[in-house]
Amino acid sequence: MTDWYAKLTDYFPANEMKSKEHMEKLFADKQENYLIEEGPESVLIYLEKSDFIFIDYILISGKVRGKGLGGKLIEKVKNKDKAIILEVDPIDPSDADTAKRVNFYKKNGFRKVSSIEYKRIHAVTNELNEMDIYCWSQIPQKDEWVYRKMQEAYQEVHAYKARDFYGKQPQETSEVLTLKKKVYSKA
Repeated sequence: MTDWYAKLTDYFPANEMKSKEHMEKLFADKQENYLIEEGPESVLIYLEKSDFIFIDYILISGKVRGKGLGGKLIEKVKNKDKAIILEVDPIDPSDADTAKRVNFYKKNGFRKVSSIEYKRIHAVTNELNEMDIYCWSQIPQKDEWVYRKMQEAYQEVHAYKARDFYGKQPQETSEVLTLKKKVYSKA
């Protein structure tokens, strides 16, 4: 892949993309922990913190999708021995790829954190973007922990200097992420 950004925009919908300038600023300002790994048929972009990794984008080109490359990339990230958090499109019956992506993450040991609600209005398209949050960890993590780490990732990646690139303040973290309380009923 010669142009990682063109590959990302060819695959991901506009309401999931940051501008190239925004991403380049993240790479420049966060050289130690906002990283890109690009292969001939893949792009992996992630935020690496001391205790977790937030995968911002993972892309496997269509001609090699389903042949194990995605699993190898995920395994490489797992070998860092940190929890991994990512956003995944909810399953949409009209888009078969959404179920394939969810099944891929489940097959690789990720669990959906159903208590976290993610609703963000894209700064450019003004479209509502609802995502499911998935987590993998060698040590089981409580939903509250994943929620706090997702808040951190939102601030450090999605909201980082967003006003400079989109001309408006990003949504507050509390507007985007909600931790739903578990409701218990009597048997």
